[in-house]
Amino acid sequence: MNGEFNGAELRLARIFNGLALEDVAARVEKTRQYLHKLETGQATPTTQLIGELAAALQVESAFFSNGPALMTGEEQFHFRKLFTTRAMVKQVAMARGELIGRLVTYLDRELRLPELRIPEVANAQTMDDIERAAELCRREWELGLGPIANMTRLAEYVGAVVTSFQSLSKEIDALSVALKRPIIVRNEAKESVCRQRFDIGHELGHFVLHAGQTTGDRVTEGQANRFASALLIPRTMMAKLFPRPRGTRLDWSGLREFKLTWKVSKAAILYRARQLELISDNQYKTGVITLRRTGEATGEREDHLIAPESPDLLARSLAVLAEKKGIYAEEIASALRVTPSLIREIVGFDLPLCNPDQGQRIGQRPSLYLVT
Repeated sequence: MNGEFNGAELRLARIFNGLALEDVAARVEKTRQYLHKLETGQATPTTQLIGELAAALQVESAFFSNGPALMTGEEQFHFRKLFTTRAMVKQVAMARGELIGRLVTYLDRELRLPELRIPEVANAQTMDDIERAAELCRREWELGLGPIANMTRLAEYVGAVVTSFQSLSKEIDALSVALKRPIIVRNEAKESVCRQRFDIGHELGHFVLHAGQTTGDRVTEGQANRFASALLIPRTMMAKLFPRPRGTRLDWSGLREFKLTWKVSKAAILYRARQLELISDNQYKTGVITLRRTGEATGEREDHLIAPESPDLLARSLAVLAEKKGIYAEEIASALRVTPSLIREIVGFDLPLCNPDQGQRIGQRPSLYLVT
């Protein structure tokens, strides 16, 4: 290994793998206390121990001589429901965010990814400010006032990378990382496409409204929710097309059709209608109670009728690297000083691998908007 040993990189690799100090110590036959000294710079390992640590943590020995770890500050992570997220889960998510950020930085050097077109709106405090911020985004993204066909593709089109941390999906509602190229982490445990679409809008809201701010409190979460609602269903279209109650009774048939058109859950539509005073408090409460009574509080009847959305940018980027530049998983892993298996854990799918049979290529068809 060239360069000075960096204990912070050891901690990063350990947390990424979801391991406690004693877990790694047992694998390399050292004590927990000694591992703690290595991570905090109070001790320096032998060359042999560095190799054993690398093998245990799916990295190369040179990984431990990288510069400062966790270059991504905590304020750049936007956690949903931060107050209910366990500290260790949060640390693992941040470690994964750091490493996927390094992968995305590598891809940005090698490829021309979509231009970043996410505006930042400072000091949006009132609900009207947030509505106007969402309307600004719709104009800049040339969406018009109609339904958004695919929220995941929209986020990628305006420059974000969308992915998932599969092993953490049950622990983390959703999160995003405000890097030079922002990253949105979807919750794959959610079966409702509508809820995933809303989450994408929520995270875009953080990028637009909360640059440089620590989020996760009720105020910033509420603002991001309002942005998502306004982005998905502009207030002018709600006022024009929302199925009005018949007397005091909600129009459930109309709500069903409205949902299928706009790909927004009935629960979110009702909430949006109450925001814009299109229904009364009592009508909203009645709607929520009805959804609970019919078992639709967590999954609505029409959810299966809405086509799922899948991230595409990472897979296509890696395919383009293989097809156009002959760069496969092994070379990418080497550039990041990790193993191909760890890269696979970062992205959550199989990468194109270097194949001895030169006539064979493993990967997906290159995207038209990825230019080398």
